[in-house]
Amino acid sequence: MRPLHVHFVDDNMADLMLTNEILESHADVVEVSTSLSGPAALEFLRDSRNSRPDVVVLDINMPGLSGFEVLAAMKSDPALVDIPVVMLSTSSNPRDVAQAYTLHASSYLVKAHDFQQFVQQIEAFITYLRQTRLTHWPNAMTDA
Repeated sequence: MRPLHVHFVDDNMADLMLTNEILESHADVVEVSTSLSGPAALEFLRDSRNSRPDVVVLDINMPGLSGFEVLAAMKSDPALVDIPVVMLSTSSNPRDVAQAYTLHASSYLVKAHDFQQFVQQIEAFITYLRQTRLTHWPNAMTDA
């Protein structure tokens, strides 16, 4: 089975580096790509030369395009609409959570503030994705 491709979008380089470091221990089953902004994420996702991610993890508060704007753009693009999107934010504001689900996010995770809890959160997320992944997923995604 091919590795699970997770694309992280966050304007905080430290958070992206930390996430990559956490996922190094899962390198045999997880492929990670990253974008530092909403526009860069959409460019990556729309570029047919890039591997299509199995899931996109989006921060909400980013300059340029917010995570909500990226989510809305993805869900209105026929080529991207079926990619699951998980919002990962420090915000636990009920309005943010409601907006994410209104825009068809697959899930909403509140970033843990404590380093060890964040590590556990990312590892639990990867474990969840691995356990719920359909066993019949193809070795390579094709555009339908």
